[in-house]
Amino acid sequence: MENIASVPGSRQMNLKKSFKRGLRSLLTACSDEEFRKAFPSFTAAEQERLHRLFIQVITSLHEDIEEEFESIFLETQAGTILDNVEELVEEHNLDPLLSKKSNVRETAQSLSEAKKIELIRLMGLLEKAEEQQHKMKARLELLKKEKQDFSGAANLVQELRTKILNYETGCQTRLVNM
Repeated sequence: MENIASVPGSRQMNLKKSFKRGLRSLLTACSDEEFRKAFPSFTAAEQERLHRLFIQVITSLHEDIEEEFESIFLETQAGTILDNVEELVEEHNLDPLLSKKSNVRETAQSLSEAKKIELIRLMGLLEKAEEQQHKMKARLELLKKEKQDFSGAANLVQELRTKILNYETGCQTRLVNM
């Protein structure tokens, strides 16, 4: 199973091949004849040594660029990303809703209708919630009024107690004086 996951996908392999082909064509664009024409004042032996040096530099440069490409390719996880893209493209081609053969208008219309129905349902829920909120506010106001009315009653009860105590004290005082 791990071997399958480590096998690069076609997009990854195509990118690497394209890079190597492009690099090779850039670095080998100068033929031996064109190189010698670039240095007409040098002797044939000097041109030969210079050409060998040029080939060594190009070969080294080619290897360095390929190594740098591989390093960047691994660091950025470009291979994994390309494999994921390839997998998504394959899934896209297999999905009947996303397939080129499906009727996009029908799908869009169906989704639009479903969204309208959901919107109506949500608006109904919102209206019910607002209605409940208004009822709760009215109930809260009623309870606040009752509390204020009750605090007046508490003062009345206290006043009545005081009068009863005064009355009882007055009655006891009369009985004692008799």
